[in-house]
Amino acid sequence: MVDPWLTIVGIGEDGLAGLSEASRKALREAETVFGGERHLALSGVGSRGRPWPVPFDAAVVLSCRDRPTVVLASGDPFWYGAGAVLAEKLGSDEWMAHPAPSTFSLAAARLGWRLESVTCIGLHAAPFERLIPHLVRDARIICLMRDATAVGNLAKWLTKRGWGASLLWTLEALGGPQEYIDQHRADLFSEEIAGDLVAVAVWARGTQGIPRSSGLPDDLFVHDGQITKRPVRALALSALAPRPGERLWDIGAGSGSISVEWALCGGTATAIEAREDRVANISKNAAAFGLAHRIIVVTGRAPEAIAGAEAPDAVFIGGGLDSAMFDAIWSRLSPGARLVAHSVTLETEALLGGLHQRHGGELMRVEIAQAAPLGRYRSWEAARPVVQWSTVR
Repeated sequence: MVDPWLTIVGIGEDGLAGLSEASRKALREAETVFGGERHLALSGVGSRGRPWPVPFDAAVVLSCRDRPTVVLASGDPFWYGAGAVLAEKLGSDEWMAHPAPSTFSLAAARLGWRLESVTCIGLHAAPFERLIPHLVRDARIICLMRDATAVGNLAKWLTKRGWGASLLWTLEALGGPQEYIDQHRADLFSEEIAGDLVAVAVWARGTQGIPRSSGLPDDLFVHDGQITKRPVRALALSALAPRPGERLWDIGAGSGSISVEWALCGGTATAIEAREDRVANISKNAAAFGLAHRIIVVTGRAPEAIAGAEAPDAVFIGGGLDSAMFDAIWSRLSPGARLVAHSVTLETEALLGGLHQRHGGELMRVEIAQAAPLGRYRSWEAARPVVQWSTVR
């Protein structure tokens, strides 16, 4: 059996002393060693070291194919590291890995936290809004930070959003001789961090965070009135049945509220909207919930706008459905895909009735009224009835 040409080695702040014998052997035998300037200095490989290009480009590593090569990464290379990026481009017989304890593991060990109940997230190349789905009372979160400046910015961001009472731990150079840990309160944070080798642990205290039930309050979204209202949205999401990793087409997305709640469940969404002002609202909502990386916003009309889109696991059509659109969408669905369509017009209601007769599924008419002032009294104020058809391909 031929040894793999590439070895991916996790290295900590303790350098060679913390590496296994297998990792040290790979370093001794490598013709070329890739890594950050800090990693190369810790490994002592001298002229064989090649610093990473910025931004990272896996092609420089692949150019050494079939020659003994080592890639150095911080801690565990497969946890917010370069490991998976490289492994995806290689055969399983071309590489091996020797991970070291991750920053997350070291932080949890220093604080005495149960790692299985901690949210671990990389904020070194992501907006702070990525934290929003995870911020609930008493949540424990460990964040990888871009640099020392970002720590103070995170404290301000938390305070502005009602989490100023949260406890923060700054954890610098974990596992090395310069290791330093300090505790702070977010709204009182004023310390200058000495170096950029920093992670932050958060014990969330303050406000409540966003609910996890379907049907978030309408006022959490930027919209111009074109939004699937909270009770109807809850019914739609129940029928769409989101699961982590699944893909949604949200056609006629309006404010993008359906896409946002789908993505909060761990899926990805393509939100299709013809009006540019509403497209802007969708983008704002995706960013505000920390979901811009999960929601693709497309300006246009179906079916043209979905011509090149990857087939979905579910489709939501909030309005404007006609026979041509249905046929184009239905032909793209794989067996088991769910389709949910709403109507508030008699014409589309008649179409949904016919589609229900042909394709089965569930057809229901929803009438909702809310209490509203009527002079000195109150009365029921009815919204337009909504017809919902849901089916499985």
